[in-house]
Amino acid sequence: MNSALRKFIFHDLQMIEGYIDPPDSLVFLSLLQAQQRNGLEGGIAEIGVFYGRSYFLLRKISEGSSARVLGIDLFDIGRTTDGAAPQYNRFIDNGRRLGLAVEEDLIITGDTARLKAEDIVGKVGRTRFFSIDGGHMLHHVVTDAALATDTLADHGIIAFDDTFNPAWPEVTVGVSDFLRQKEGAFSAFCMTKYKTYVCRTGFHAFYEKVIAEAKDLLAFDHVKTEFLGSNVARLHNPMSRRMVYELMVRSGMSAFSERVYR
Repeated sequence: MNSALRKFIFHDLQMIEGYIDPPDSLVFLSLLQAQQRNGLEGGIAEIGVFYGRSYFLLRKISEGSSARVLGIDLFDIGRTTDGAAPQYNRFIDNGRRLGLAVEEDLIITGDTARLKAEDIVGKVGRTRFFSIDGGHMLHHVVTDAALATDTLADHGIIAFDDTFNPAWPEVTVGVSDFLRQKEGAFSAFCMTKYKTYVCRTGFHAFYEKVIAEAKDLLAFDHVKTEFLGSNVARLHNPMSRRMVYELMVRSGMSAFSERVYR
């Protein structure tokens, strides 16, 4: 990872309220860069923008490529009776602060249940990476997974957030049902504490190799497991490392915190 991306992930991005942490930021980076190196093109889409932490990460990683990044969210947090949308305004402001002005023609405000695949493909083309972090009830996961599948390029990846999080058990049910109902067409290849990464089974070996060999992921324990018939690399991030990292960030040392993940 070059110094500019390292600074962005471990320093600049921490100014934006959100939930993606360094391990998943590094997985996003490793997968997207591997796609770029191998000529696996396509758009990038995210359901659940919040205030933009992962959206701006996707934007930063894809700089210099042909990929367009689409963000989808209700943007209704804190909405007042007069229709003002402070969440959206903060999102726009965050882009200015990071030097990544939001491409507002690539933002969809609304319920994903009302979207069709062509609404996404028409803006960014077939997707090579689709992050799902929207509603966490079963019907949300079912709807969003179907939408992602219908836009996905053959080599595309779906990243499901909050799988195996006891606070959101229906996400786990939704992802498991998705894989079982696809009857082997899709399989998981990587898991972190918060996310499960899925691709078409024909590309499983490719992405499994990417995860195993990515230099930015060597700091993690790669624990082999199996999930619904496919081999999965579970990236274990020890509690001791997480505590040191959080301590450095809270102490104003975020510029140096990336050393914890070398």
